[in-house]
Amino acid sequence: QGILREGLEDVKQFFKAHGSCRLPLSPSLLVKGIVAQDCSYFNSNAVPLKLSFQNVDPLGENIRVIFKCGDDLRQDMLTLQMIRIMNKIWVQEGLDMRMVIFRCFSTGRGRGMVEMIPNAETLRKIQVEHGVTGSFKDRPLADWLQKHNPEEDEYEKAVENFIYSCAGCCVATYVLGICDRHNDNIMLKTTGHMFHIDFGRFLGHAQMFGNIKRDRAPFVFTSDMAYVINGGDKPSSRFHDFVDLCCQAYNLIRKHTHLFLNLLGLMLSCGIPELSDLEDLKYVYDALRPQDSDADATTYFTRLIESSLGSVATKLNFFIHNLAQMKFTGSDARPTLSFAPRTHTIKTSGRIRDVFLCRHERVFNPSKGYTYVVKVQRESPGEVAFVQRTFEEFQELHNKLRLLFPSSLLPSFPSRFVIGRSRGEAVAERRKEELNGYIWHLIHAAPEVAECDLIYTFFHPLPRDEKAAGTNPAPKAADATWARPLGKVGGEVKLSISYKNNKLFIMVMHIRGLVGARWWQGGGLPHCRAHGVPPRSAPQPPLQDGNDPDPYVKTYLLPDPQKTTKRKTKVARKTCNPTYNEMVHGLGLGLGGSGGAVAEGLPCSAPQLVYDGIPRGDLQQRELRLSVLSEEGFWENILLGEVSIRLRDLDLAQEKMGWFALGSRGHGTL
Repeated sequence: QGILREGLEDVKQFFKAHGSCRLPLSPSLLVKGIVAQDCSYFNSNAVPLKLSFQNVDPLGENIRVIFKCGDDLRQDMLTLQMIRIMNKIWVQEGLDMRMVIFRCFSTGRGRGMVEMIPNAETLRKIQVEHGVTGSFKDRPLADWLQKHNPEEDEYEKAVENFIYSCAGCCVATYVLGICDRHNDNIMLKTTGHMFHIDFGRFLGHAQMFGNIKRDRAPFVFTSDMAYVINGGDKPSSRFHDFVDLCCQAYNLIRKHTHLFLNLLGLMLSCGIPELSDLEDLKYVYDALRPQDSDADATTYFTRLIESSLGSVATKLNFFIHNLAQMKFTGSDARPTLSFAPRTHTIKTSGRIRDVFLCRHERVFNPSKGYTYVVKVQRESPGEVAFVQRTFEEFQELHNKLRLLFPSSLLPSFPSRFVIGRSRGEAVAERRKEELNGYIWHLIHAAPEVAECDLIYTFFHPLPRDEKAAGTNPAPKAADATWARPLGKVGGEVKLSISYKNNKLFIMVMHIRGLVGARWWQGGGLPHCRAHGVPPRSAPQPPLQDGNDPDPYVKTYLLPDPQKTTKRKTKVARKTCNPTYNEMVHGLGLGLGGSGGAVAEGLPCSAPQLVYDGIPRGDLQQRELRLSVLSEEGFWENILLGEVSIRLRDLDLAQEKMGWFALGSRGHGTL
């Protein structure tokens, strides 16, 4: 800090002598001084400086930049230029990925300036609001966006921005092999736009721990990002949109493989260590897979998404980074509540006279659960407010209070664990009584506890409280997914169907809105027919208690008396909105690819099965029968829905892609 202050004095003398100057980042940025009190430094290895310059334009805001010394910013410039070209390709194709691309300029050997994006925070700072283990939790990003976008339409717009920008980042960082990805060089704007910074390692040159790569996943896509996209911890149809965006963006870049190879090839002789030979170019070639068809590339990138989402190594890397940064955290940093956009005090809000937890209510957004309505009375006459808080938010308050005060000054907090099989309403009622006692003792605790900023912030109304005042929660019918009448099925399946060179290609992409398996407990007629079992002798599946099914897709090309055209996808676990992006190729006469994987009970993952020999005239007589079933282990698999598609109803001169309604047997329409 002392060295920084000395350097700032030199900068002040420069402006006294010269009056003003233009910043290297852009000739349009004209500044006349430096704002010393707004300048500081970052805690990364190179200790970059955060500088704030005074704008010559009296109506303009201060211009904030980062000055780095010790990193070759030519590599950052090149990476950003490649991402900028990708973004132009997407926009030209009508696909706006909402990318945030900042300025970066190398001003000399191992030094330069980087533009600072306003209203943005690193993922680490967002996650540690939920504790040092915040990187293992699913809610931090969603809660942070909700805090900065309290209105429903604002939040939905932020989530939309997040879906697009996250998809763009996944594709760009994978293609360019950007490494050293941790939660301090991925940032999120309050508007939902996600972007990456610090491109010191690219083209697959990952940091190593011994013989182990630090970057183990294909790219950074974690469960807290999926939580924002899905609007909860279960897959939704918005996740289908995200996967489709990723695959579409990836295929658009693949069409320009030679452009990127030529541009990077021009830079081989410029002296960037990580772009020095043909092996570095081969990394980009291998990532873009120009030899693959769009369908194969879609399957490939879908598997990359699944691999990244399932990687524990990424979260562990984030956690280790959190621990490493703890030594830089100042002792004067006061804990704040992750769901409160600003801090409130006894002086700004007025003294609280009494609090009382009135009732609990069932909520369905952003996820299903219970919220507790607290009546807050202040000393001002007639000033009464009602706030809604979840059990997890009460727990966060208690955990943050424990950082400030010894346990002897705080009341004991109710246990979050439930013994036995009691659930839902009974647990919420019991917790209501326990939380009532907790907050009463909290308000009547020692003054340093009862009057602290954390408590006054917790009981201060949020925008969501004001919006919820006088409204009722969503009707319970919204939770009746499992109460469909017997024999009814639901949902839709998204297919891509094409015909070329006497081959029929069918890609099973997504399914949305499946009905669960609970109501099939009597060996119902549709279930029995699907498996050729007489209704009276059909086995009885176990009661599912509201669990999601384990769906997979089975297809036949009819007529098929010998059942030789049966194909199956992999099984998706515990979801009503699975993503497959699998090719059920060909469905003809001649076999190519891994044909042995289609036996009953062996669903194949991304099968590449090509059957030749379907003349166009024969195609007109064929019918595609598609069934969605839930794998039930020892029980008979349960039919969740099916559709029959007459191929003569489709003009297969070009690819047909769309959603087909699932129901009982009947002919589907696109």
